Parts: sequence; structure tokens; C-alpha cells
Amino acid sequence: MRRVVLAVTGAVTATMLALPAYAGPTKPQAEERATEYVVLYKEGVSLDKARAAVKAAGGTVLKENASVGVATIRTSNARFAADAGRQAAIEGAAANRTIGHAPKAARSLHKRTSVEKEGRDAHRRQAPKGGAKGSEPLADLQWDMKQIGATDSGSYRVEPGDRRVLVGIIDTGVDGSHPDIAPNFNRRLSRNFTTDIPVDANGDEVDGPCEVASCVDPADVDDNDHGTHVASTIGSPRNGLGIAGVAPKVSLVNLRAGQDSGYFFLQPSIDALTYAGDHGIDVVNMSYYIDPWLFNCTANPADSPADQAEQRVIIKATQRALDYARKRGVTLVAAAGNEAADYTKPFLDSSSPDYASEPGEAPRDREIPPSCISMPSEGKGVIPVSSTGISKRKAYYSSFGKGYVAVAAPGGDKYDTADGKIDHNRGIWAAYPERLARERGELNADGTPNVPYVIRSCKGGECAYYQSLQGTSMASPHAAGVAALIVSKYGRRDRGGLTLDPRVTESILRSTATETACPAGGSYTYTRYVLQGDGGYTKVVTTHTCEGSKSNNGFYGSGIVNALTAVKR
Repeated sequence: MRRVVLAVTGAVTATMLALPAYAGPTKPQAEERATEYVVLYKEGVSLDKARAAVKAAGGTVLKENASVGVATIRTSNARFAADAGRQAAIEGAAANRTIGHAPKAARSLHKRTSVEKEGRDAHRRQAPKGGAKGSEPLADLQWDMKQIGATDSGSYRVEPGDRRVLVGIIDTGVDGSHPDIAPNFNRRLSRNFTTDIPVDANGDEVDGPCEVASCVDPADVDDNDHGTHVASTIGSPRNGLGIAGVAPKVSLVNLRAGQDSGYFFLQPSIDALTYAGDHGIDVVNMSYYIDPWLFNCTANPADSPADQAEQRVIIKATQRALDYARKRGVTLVAAAGNEAADYTKPFLDSSSPDYASEPGEAPRDREIPPSCISMPSEGKGVIPVSSTGISKRKAYYSSFGKGYVAVAAPGGDKYDTADGKIDHNRGIWAAYPERLARERGELNADGTPNVPYVIRSCKGGECAYYQSLQGTSMASPHAAGVAALIVSKYGRRDRGGLTLDPRVTESILRSTATETACPAGGSYTYTRYVLQGDGGYTKVVTTHTCEGSKSNNGFYGSGIVNALTAVKR
């Protein structure tokens, strides 16, 4: 990735400096383990003083984001975090997980993706229907768009979006060549802020072999599939192929901050947010949490003093970046989480830290009080989105909480069926990179899908692929798409584009959402029959309690977003 280098001599303000990117060796020596840190400078401190403090603590700056005072450094000082904390110019340091030790089983990563890709071995699916005349071929499968009024007779007719509105996809990347993304993909502004990590310090695979010499993928690549799905939901065009997104005429910008493996580390997330603020991005979608902590606690007795200090840095550094972007016109939309947890109540987290900084560190049980924060979804100025199924019930996996959730949106619930058994058509269908489908053995020799969660649409000899996923990761882009429509409809001209104060965008998003009450009695019991390897089913029953009124509650926040009402005010 090529970055602009600016001369910087003053205090840490709205300036951007990048030093040469460091990819790191594929197999670091033993003494180099856990020797990268993300350092947070004190606000108002000059960069010269901050760099001198890093040097005094035994570190060398590798990459620096001067906009918010965050740097990635390398050191051979085993006590760097403690020594840096004693420097007046440094707020704190967090171990940089990119050269740490990922648990070989990658338990937490599998947990994170198991909800979204649940039922890969379940073969229950209705045959896709043809779309109605004038609609996209797979429109009949898009119950999600019908639920929020994003249809030919709904918001598409009133306001399909404006190409001058830029939506940033902070995710694992976007397949910019996908036929149902390419027409709206802004290649010029897209960036990749990550470096692939082939293996960790112990030689265990993380992202796998690099596909380019620099280990920095081009900014139109998605080796995971997550970001492509998100981008498609927001802005797939109406082009007679496959599906249409919520805002089919806005521009999609890939701001990659996620690894191929699905991890999201602190520095890339901050770099993506500040870039969005500096380059006129109107809305960003953040369907992830920043690793390694699902919840960051400032003083949790379950954590060591070093872990507490690290989590404080993650909170402060991320909030600085969120504030920076929002003050520059970026509306911040995030997934509420797939833990099926009430974020306003105590919670047992067994997934963190999900990426260890040294051998032997692994996820552990932690009692999490409501004061702990998941970033970025609980950051100030962020719009957290819970997930609904086809029946409009809160999805069984979706996290929730009164005062936490801002709005709800369709994210899919494959068990939202009459018999509680899985149906892939109850998930969210969106774009899928063909290369990944082929690599994963999901296509026959003739290109037809051989699995129930992948479908194909062709037009004039050109074919595109789509997959069914579920998760709050899929709900958030529906809300981000509506936010983009709001900017398209009510934004004012600015620097060749459109802009709208994020506070106004959020206000319209909330006030036009469809108010949805808590279930009768305040609770909902989910009964799922989960397919097992032997062909049998296991019954799973869970109960979630909703608090609040019809206009503001823990399941739906202000309500289910509505694209049509948002642009008809």
C-alpha cells in the first residue's frame, strides 16, 4: 500500500504520517516473540517528544498514525509496556497481536464464524425462485430488503442512492471484481491497511502463505468472503444480475482492516477510521470487534495489571479514531455482536484473549461487568445494530440490551422456521467471490453450486455467485445502507460529494425506524433443532429477556430500520 508522507513537527493533531510498513519475518526467532506493540501517545504531545519516549523505553517506530497519536513499534525490551507507561509522553502500550501466538485450535475464531456459517452441512433449501418482472433475478430470496422497504416499489423508486455518497467497508476486504459489486466499486479510494500474517512466532498458521511478495494484498481482494458479503448488502447495483443492495447507486470503498483469518487488530482499525475521516467517506460499516478482547475492561479483577493496561489503551485509542472520523462527517455503524448476550448485564466471556501475545496464553473465563466495553460497537458516537429474522423476531444469536442497541435490521436467522430446523433461505443472500467458492470445492466442474448455501445468477454469459450468511455482521450493513440513503437524500454538496452531519443521519435513521415492541411477557424462548454429524438433531432451547417500551427497547432499540420511510420524510 502506498501512503502519503507529510512533514510533521507539531503536536499530535490531524496529520497523517506513515513510516515504511513492516511485514515481519514469516518465522521470527524465539527472542523476537511479542516484540511489537501499539503505543498510544498522550494527547497534545509533540511527535518528536512521543518518538523520543518510545526510544527511551527501548522501542523503534515502525508505523505511525499521527492523526490520533498511535504507533506500531518494535522492541527487544521484555519490559517495554511497563517502561513506556512511565514515560510522560506515552499514554500506554498494548501488545501487538500480529506477531503473537494464535491458539492452534483457533477456538475463538471458529466461534465467531460458526454463527454466520452455521449449517454448512445441512442440505435443506427451497429452490430459488425467479424474480418478478423488473426486479433482480434473485429478488424473491431477499426477504431482508422487503422487511425494510428497499424494493422496486419502495425506496428504490424514491431514492436509490447517490454515487457521490461514499460508504466505507471496514472489513476483511472487498472483491472489487465481483460482477454485482464492480459497477459501484471505488477503486481509487480503496485501501488495504493490513499485512498478511503467514505464521506466528511458533510457526503456526494464521493467514496462510502470502499471495504477493509484500504480504499486502491489493485493495480489491477479499480472501475471507465476509467483507464482500457486507459490501453487496449495502450497495449491489440494480443491473439485472443476482441481487440489489439497500443503496444500489452509492459508491463502495474498501477500507480493509481485517486479516484473511478474520482477526481485526488495533492499528489497522484506527488507520481505516482516520483515512475515512480524511477522505470524505460518509458512512462506515464495522461488522467486527477489535481483537484480542471481546470486552475491554479498565479494572477487571479477572485480568492482570498488564492486561488491564492493554485494554485501557484499546478503548482510548479506538475512541480517538472514532471521534476523529465522526467529527469529519463519518456516520459510524457497527454490528451489535453474536454472543446472544445482554450487554447491559454481567456476562461470562470465555473467548478472550482470542489471540495471544506469547506461548501459553489462551482464552479464559472472565466475569464481565456492564462497565466493560466491546470496541468499536460500544464506542461513543457509534450506532450498534441488532439482528432480526424473517419473522422480525430478534435473531437467536444477536446480542442486545436497552441503552446499547440503537436500531435493528435484518441479519438472518436460519432457525426462524415453523419447525425450528435450519433453512438457508432464512439467511441473507449476498455476493460471494467465485475464486473462494472454487477453492473451497463448492462448485461443480460446470460452475454450478454443489452446496445449499451458494447460488449462481447469470446474465449474457456472465455469472456471479452468492452465499447465505447470518449474523449481526449482516444486520449492520442494512442499517449502513439506509444511512447512505439518508445522506443521498438530505446531504449537502461538499468538495464534489455530499455530506450530512452524523448526528442528523443517526436521528433520521432512528426516528424513521419501525417501532417494534418486546415480545408478549417480555421474553422470547428460542427452540432450535441443530443437525448433527450422524444425521440426527439436538434440541437447543434458550430464553432472552427484552426490556423497555415499544419505542426504545433492548431487542430493537428505536425499531427496525426502514429505507422507504427514511427517504420519504
